[in-house]
Parts: sequence; structure tokens; C-alpha cells
Amino acid sequence: MTPQDHGPAVPLTRPRRLRPGSRVAVVAPSGPVPADRLEEGLAVLRDWGLEPVVGPHVRFAHPELDYLAGADRDRAADLQAAWCDPSVEAVLCARGGYGAHRMVDLVDWAAIRAAGPKAFVGYSDITVLHEAFALRAGFATLHGPMVATETFLKDAPTREHLRATLFEPETVRTLGLESAGAVVPGRARGLLYGGCVSLLAADLGTPGARTGARGGLLVIEDTGEEPYRLDGILTRLLRSGALDGVAGVACGSWQECGPYAKIRAVLADRLGPLGIPVVEELGFGHGTTALTIPLGVPAVLDAPLDGGRCTLTVEAPALR
Repeated sequence: MTPQDHGPAVPLTRPRRLRPGSRVAVVAPSGPVPADRLEEGLAVLRDWGLEPVVGPHVRFAHPELDYLAGADRDRAADLQAAWCDPSVEAVLCARGGYGAHRMVDLVDWAAIRAAGPKAFVGYSDITVLHEAFALRAGFATLHGPMVATETFLKDAPTREHLRATLFEPETVRTLGLESAGAVVPGRARGLLYGGCVSLLAADLGTPGARTGARGGLLVIEDTGEEPYRLDGILTRLLRSGALDGVAGVACGSWQECGPYAKIRAVLADRLGPLGIPVVEELGFGHGTTALTIPLGVPAVLDAPLDGGRCTLTVEAPALR
């Protein structure tokens, strides 16, 4: 698989599904991890029959920049070591926060490619790494809940959807909560990519970043962005050409982003003129329920004209 330098082209290489007894690594590429939540999350993984191993620096915090889980080089080394360990079948992020942009260029992506695909799970700040795995390594990944976050620990549907995706991916090919609706109706097919929209905008102009979206189905969500800031984020993506050719947009949660009516108005104003289907509230991201969304696989976004249920259906299981 040749890494993709500019945007969606062909489906990415999918990792193998997990099985009872699979060894999985937990890493912290971004912010520091609360110890109690980490232990609770590890217990869930063990209940699933997995064997979790914790990266050497996951329990660290930067001595001066306390919003980071240790030094950049250490966080990058944990990710790379886990990926290149042949006994590890999946790499799960403990939490997001901030810091992935600082360490992504310290990872040896040639070594990652050589090690082959593995299930990789995270969202929020981890969007930066989803983009790197897609564009620098050619691997499909999972935009999903992280093991030391409140949503994973407190919401049973969130946990079960991730578990099913990892072990029985053919059972969760149609995605979307009952809350899903059409901002712009229509039907589109494309290659799934995206994540936290402010991180996608922050990636613009950086080494190996996307320069277009032809053939792509974009999934976006965010937290803590006021409507005017979301307007600016989407406007930057539009002006840069990063959304040129995008086939459709699937939106997740907009937690603490202001009154939803105003968020919806921004989405309609900025994305409506593209003339493509736009679906809202599919149920992934920072919300109370966070479905797992495969990235790098082909899917169909369906927003019926008659107001029926909106869905996102992957054309192949997320994992082989």
C-alpha cells in the first residue's frame, strides 16, 4: 500500500480483528491520564478477554507543561514501540487532550509501515494520528472512545459498539443513532476520513497534510468551539481547498459548542453550498454516546429526501 499524500483515493489497509487473548497496548500520545480512570478502563479490557499492556510513559506528566503526558519524544516512542512489537495486535489511546501535533513528526513512519496494520483507536486530539496513519502509512483506523475517558467508562452502548467493532466488525456496519437527521438530504459514497474538525484545520500546511478530499466522505465533530469559531474552522478548510471534491459530510456531537440551533445554522451555511449530503447527530465524538467510526474504508451516507432515518453504512467490516 502506497501512503496517500494528498487525500482519499483507494481504501486503506485494514487491520485484523481481535480475539480473546489478544495483547493490546494502551498509550497516551497527548494529555496526562487520570490513574483511577486508567485502571477502570484496563479492567474493562480484561473483562473483554484482552491482555492490556500499558506504555512506559502513560502514567507520566510533563514536569513543566502539565497538559502533556510526558515529553514529546517519550510519547512518540511509546506509540512506535507498541506498534512495532509483533506481540501487540492493537494500540488503544488512553485519552486525548492536547499534544499529538507535538509528537507526530517524531514517529518513524517508515517503521510503522513496515510493521503492518493494527487496530488503532482514539478521537479528539488523536485525529492528528488518524491522519498520519492514513497519509503516511496507508492504514485504516478507528475513530472511537478511549479507555480512560468518562464516555467509555460510563456509557454501555459506547463500550459495546467498540467491543463489537474490534471482535465482530461485520455486526456493526450500519452506523447512526436515532437522533441522526439531514441538514442537506441526499446519498453519497466515499472513503471515510476526518475526526475532530479543529484538529483537521490545525493540520493544514503541515508535513504530509491533505490538500484535497476528492472521493472522501468526511466525518467531523468537536467540543468547546463557539459557533463563530466553528464558522472560522470550516471557512479555513474551504478556503484552503482541503474540502475540494468531498462527497458528503457526516457530523457527530458538538458538545459545549453553544446552542445547537446556531451550530446547525453554521453547518448549513458553510457546507450547504457544496451541494452534497450533510447528516447531523450521527452519535460519534465527544457526546454522551460515542459510536466507533472506521476511517479509511468505503461507506455510503444516506440522508433520505422523505425524512427517513439517516445512516452511514460501511461497505466492508472495519477489521478483517
